Amino acid sequence: MNRRSSGMKFAFKAVDRAGKDVSGVELADSIGAAHLALVERGLEPLEIAPKRSILTIEITRKKVPRKEIMNFSRQLGVFLTAGIPIMEALEVIAEETSGKMLRLVLASLIESLRNGDTFATAAANHPEAFPNYYVGILESAELTGNLDVVLNQLADYMDRDIKAKGKITAALIYPSVVGVMSVVTIVILAAFVLPRFVTFFRSMHAKLPLPTRMLMGFSGFMSHWWDVILIVIALLVGGLVGMRGSKSGKAVLDGWILKFPVVGELAQVAILERICRILASLLRAGVDLPRSITVTSESASNTVYSVALETVREEMMEGQGLASPIARTGLFPGAAKQMFRVGEETGTLDQQLEVAAEYYSHELDSKLERVTALFEPAVIIVMGIVVGFVAVALISAMYGIYNQVKVG
Repeated sequence: MNRRSSGMKFAFKAVDRAGKDVSGVELADSIGAAHLALVERGLEPLEIAPKRSILTIEITRKKVPRKEIMNFSRQLGVFLTAGIPIMEALEVIAEETSGKMLRLVLASLIESLRNGDTFATAAANHPEAFPNYYVGILESAELTGNLDVVLNQLADYMDRDIKAKGKITAALIYPSVVGVMSVVTIVILAAFVLPRFVTFFRSMHAKLPLPTRMLMGFSGFMSHWWDVILIVIALLVGGLVGMRGSKSGKAVLDGWILKFPVVGELAQVAILERICRILASLLRAGVDLPRSITVTSESASNTVYSVALETVREEMMEGQGLASPIARTGLFPGAAKQMFRVGEETGTLDQQLEVAAEYYSHELDSKLERVTALFEPAVIIVMGIVVGFVAVALISAMYGIYNQVKVG
């Protein structure tokens, strides 16, 4: 790839040999490199600053929906297969797309291509739209000249990825709704219903059974300390958000997620499916293995696995192969380690990874079904215990008061 095309744009003001003022845009990797390039052209730089186009300023840090990128990749692949030049294809797609963010990104891509950038370089400037693995595959595709084929493969991968995430989301909707409703029910009982009974019981000066006294204690605690409870919850949520935003904090949280019962097992299967799928796509597109592992580690959704993959790459570059470093991480189950070993020994790593990705995709579906099936009765049992305890506490107290009044 042309090194000039892989840099940043710098707006400059300079003086040429004749003493005339010159201004323009220089493409370089850094301000220092831009300064040297101008000097080599016989110019004396006066001002050099990174150039930000209007389109770049308008595009926010929001993410372009993956479904839109998938459809864009599919459309562009079809146009290129039909022999339509990439600039013309991008202009047509930009006119037809309904997504505002994607339209801005495509306009920026067109501008970059007109300035001499490659498609991969232009895409790399928009991480809000194109993930690292996407750009890595584009770079290899442009070198091998099979951009149309690779774009269709990328669309297929993103389609599978979207469907996998959709399955997880759909499986979690029902448990989430039931869980939220359970918490709301308990809060309403503790904050509004039980205090009325507490006042009534105290006015009767009756001797209350243990369950009722426990219920009154809980209701009193909730009534008197609700503000403190809300503050603690807010601090916990804020702390988790803050940890998620920092590199070290995210690493800690990702480690906790993997160790959490049930959730950790689901997360591991989902991560393995994603790693195998991305790595297979990169290798199939012709990206070399070290670069593929680097891109995959950057695209992994868990810091623990990202760090482990970087370690695997370093050990592989030292001549230790791939299967052995993978096994030493302790993060890949036996089936995955075996597929890595067979793929490395037979030279069919991309095919083995595709098989592994399909296996973990089916495994994820199966585990989601089992977790969802177990969650419903578990929530019903917990809610039954809570409601049953409240009913027993209230009924036993009312019965005790009735007997006291009757005896009296």
